[in-house]
Amino acid sequence: MVASILGACLILLMACSSEVDQFDNNTQNSFWEASDAKSAGIDPKVIDSIHQEITEGVYGLIDHFLLIRNGKVVVDYNYQQDYQSIMQQYDTTNHQYNYDHTAWHPYYQNTDLHTLQSVTKSITSILMGIAVDEGLIGSVDSSMLSYLQAYQVDTTDDRKQSIRIHDLLTMRSGIEWDEENYDEANNSCILMEASHDWVQFILDHPMDTIPGTRFEYNSGASVLLGKIVREATGKRIDYWAEEKLFGPLGIEDYYWKLTPTGEVDTEGGLYLSTHDLAKIGYLMLNNGKWEGQQVVSQAWVRKSLSPQVDFDGQSGYGYQWWIPSHHDDNTKIFAGNGYGGQFLMVAPEYQTMVVFNGWNIHARPQKSSWLVLRDRIIPAITTTD
Repeated sequence: MVASILGACLILLMACSSEVDQFDNNTQNSFWEASDAKSAGIDPKVIDSIHQEITEGVYGLIDHFLLIRNGKVVVDYNYQQDYQSIMQQYDTTNHQYNYDHTAWHPYYQNTDLHTLQSVTKSITSILMGIAVDEGLIGSVDSSMLSYLQAYQVDTTDDRKQSIRIHDLLTMRSGIEWDEENYDEANNSCILMEASHDWVQFILDHPMDTIPGTRFEYNSGASVLLGKIVREATGKRIDYWAEEKLFGPLGIEDYYWKLTPTGEVDTEGGLYLSTHDLAKIGYLMLNNGKWEGQQVVSQAWVRKSLSPQVDFDGQSGYGYQWWIPSHHDDNTKIFAGNGYGGQFLMVAPEYQTMVVFNGWNIHARPQKSSWLVLRDRIIPAITTTD
């Protein structure tokens, strides 16, 4: 969505005048030890430069910048934005899918729970992996429709019958879907979010290619994954998450949107604090193990974070995780990306992780925080310890 020049200027103006807090890492989150750039082997001047650019609005509206290296918090900046003033010019309808209503976005009801948008998909993948690990889902090669028998599905097209869970995980479902068109009348995701029964809405879509053959970004596929987990486990996926993922990681506070039929929005509806989102990244960085407990199998993590889809020999897509950088199938960076500037970026080789939360939905910033890890922080690392 592209705003008018006036809207863009207002956003950048508000970003420039934002207040900044540097958290006391020891009091804000007891899990992470505190460090600093120099001790972590990162050029402090580069970190200072990034922080200065954020305060000047170069990256648009940034709410939080968190950098963790070798399990220690190096940078933890919270930027206070006046969203009430910024969003006044837009639609103020109080609805959970109105992205301009400040009761819902970017924070949930004035808490520190930040919308993750499509980073939700990456967490849904972990929850799917746990169900596979426990034998509740036999294989990612299992038929999608075998878990969705309660729905009306036109099976005259053999391609729809052949969709596997693997095809949903890798965004190669073959279902006709248009999420690149930001015209609300034609965007498949927007239309889905406005529908009553999301699962039926997705299943009613025709096929446009053979499953497993072509990448096409489809938030509906992630909704189907969530429904499959519910059918396989007998638990709504937020309850499954509390038991199998959030509980072990010590994540106590979250909010997860529900659809009109009571399904969990597994394509973009999860809210976590920035620190708790970092725990998700740290779990994956450590091959699914958390403080000695194997939360999700190493095999699932490896599949998730390796390029199941190779875009250009340098970037790809795994199981609902982006692979911005890989070489000879060796993942250099993996990421969860979400609308508006939700970025969880991890460089395993450097034991370095960056989390950005922001809310750039009406204007394109001068620079994208998505590039900060690759282009700014990794080149500034002075030690590999």
